[in-house]
Amino acid sequence: MDARTRILVVDDEESVRRGYTRLLGELDCDTQAAGDGEQALHAMERHPADAVLLDLRMPGAGGLEVLEALKRRWPECEVVVITGYPTVESAKRALQLGAFGYLAKPADPDEVIDAARGALRRKKWALRAEPAAA
Repeated sequence: MDARTRILVVDDEESVRRGYTRLLGELDCDTQAAGDGEQALHAMERHPADAVLLDLRMPGAGGLEVLEALKRRWPECEVVVITGYPTVESAKRALQLGAFGYLAKPADPDEVIDAARGALRRKKWALRAEPAAA
């Protein structure tokens, strides 16, 4: 990953945001953080991210609602849902809405790195597959 790669970490727990931001910063990523869905959408408007690590349960708009808004407005952005309350139903719904991946907390640091790398790789290949505009 290079310094131009942007990842947005969205979680209502400050310690989780700091931990993921620090972890991804070690990969030379430009990381941003948001404490809820509204902050995440504002951050995306200012500086669209290549990938988003998104918590499901947050005050205000829930993660699935935010995921839907992200994919509608920034369809090329890849989203990895990371939740402390994993269910088969929420995993299926997240994938139906276009999430790249779904992890249960506490996620191992290697899992988080692998998921972020996978999401960025998918975006890279999707952009290569798009036909050039005439």
